[in-house]
Amino acid sequence: MADAKALIALIGRFGLAGLACTLTGFAVIAVLDAGFHVAPTLANLLGYLVGVPLSFALNRSFVFRHEGAASITVGKFLVSVAGAFCLNQVMLRLAGGFLGSGTVPHLAAQLAGMATYTLTTFLAARYWVFRSADA
Repeated sequence: MADAKALIALIGRFGLAGLACTLTGFAVIAVLDAGFHVAPTLANLLGYLVGVPLSFALNRSFVFRHEGAASITVGKFLVSVAGAFCLNQVMLRLAGGFLGSGTVPHLAAQLAGMATYTLTTFLAARYWVFRSADA
């Protein structure tokens, strides 16, 4: 039961941190894509370049409360984010092709890509990046 409560708390903290990062990144994406008509892939990349440093800081300190060396975890985090971003791009292209062109379909495809990225990042962070030595 304690494990279930700990997992729920972890997911809750991840959700809050993710919400902050998602709102920040999506604001950049939306302004660039819908406001300045920047290509969706480039807008997406720039949104993540803004959100990644915030994500690392929140995940390390608030979500996983990791006390290990930041110099090690930052490298792992960047690898996991790069992998998640690649999957995000695959989903963005698939959803974009399925949904078509226009502002609403572009933004819906962005959200599908973000969901893929979020799940991938959580699993990598929990089981690899911020995994405790005793786990």
